[in-house]
Amino acid sequence: MNEKLFDKKYDLVVAYRVYPKLSKGAIDIFNNKFELVEMCLRSFKKSLGNLKVRMFVLLDDCPTEYTDLFKKYFDINDLDIMDMDGIGNLRTFQTQVGMLCSQGVSQFVYFAEDDYYYFPNQIEKMISFLKENKDVDFVTPYDHLDYYTHILHKHKTKIKVFGNKHWRQVNSTCLTFLTTRKVLQKTKKVFFTYTRNKVEDVGLWLALTKKHLFNPIAILKFLIYKPIVDKYILKTWFYNLKQILFGKRYKLWSPIPTIATHMTKDFLSPCIDWNTIFWEDGR
Repeated sequence: MNEKLFDKKYDLVVAYRVYPKLSKGAIDIFNNKFELVEMCLRSFKKSLGNLKVRMFVLLDDCPTEYTDLFKKYFDINDLDIMDMDGIGNLRTFQTQVGMLCSQGVSQFVYFAEDDYYYFPNQIEKMISFLKENKDVDFVTPYDHLDYYTHILHKHKTKIKVFGNKHWRQVNSTCLTFLTTRKVLQKTKKVFFTYTRNKVEDVGLWLALTKKHLFNPIAILKFLIYKPIVDKYILKTWFYNLKQILFGKRYKLWSPIPTIATHMTKDFLSPCIDWNTIFWEDGR
C-alpha cells in the first residue's frame, strides 16, 4: 500500500446508508425504523472504539430526525450528510462505491447498512486483520447463518486465528464490509454490476471469490435448486466474464463469533442470545 497517498488524519472512512422504512424481514422488537436505526448506530459507534473515522452518511428520503441522530453520535466535523431524495438501494450503493473510491483521507473503507447491530470495540480488530494478513482482501463483520445452512456454503474452508478470534474464508456476504481503497478501485466494476445489471449480491461476491464457478459437480448439484444457478451463477458469468476468467481471485473473511448481525429475524448470527443482548441495550 502506498501510504503517501493518504492523509493520516483518519483511520477509516465509512459510507453509511439509511432508508427510513422497515424491511419485511426485520426483527419485530421495534415500532418503527428510526428505533432500529438508532440502536444499530449506537452499537456501531461503540464498535469503532478509539478509531478516528470520517463518516459519509447517505440518507435516502429520510426525515430530518435522522440528520439529528448522526449529529448526536458523531462530531459534525467528521460528518458529511447527504440527502439522496429517494433514489433507492441500487443507486445509493453505487454512490457508496464512487465516494469510497475517490476519497483520499484513509486507505481503509467501510460499507455500512443501517440494520446491523455491532459488539463494542470490534472494528479495529477487522482493520488489524486486514492490515496484517496479505491474503485478506475483504472482511465482513457478519457470521451469516447461511454459512451453516445454505448449500452454497457446504464446502471445506480455511480458518485463521488472529486477535483472539477465528476468521473463516467465505465465498459471499451481504453489502456491509471492510476493504482498502486500492482493492475497491480494482473491483469497482464488479460492484457496479449489482447497481447497473441487478446482479445479486451473492453473484458479485462469487465473481470476486470465484467459488463454485469452475466446479461442474457443484453446479450440477445446484441445478436441484435451479434459482441458485439462474440468479447467481449464470448471471454473474454473463456480466462479470472478464473478472471470472482473467481477474484476481479475491479472498473474503468472516469472524467467529460474529462482530455484527444483520437485524433480520430469520438470519441473526448463530450461537448468541440476541434477545438478552437487545434487552440489555435498552429494548
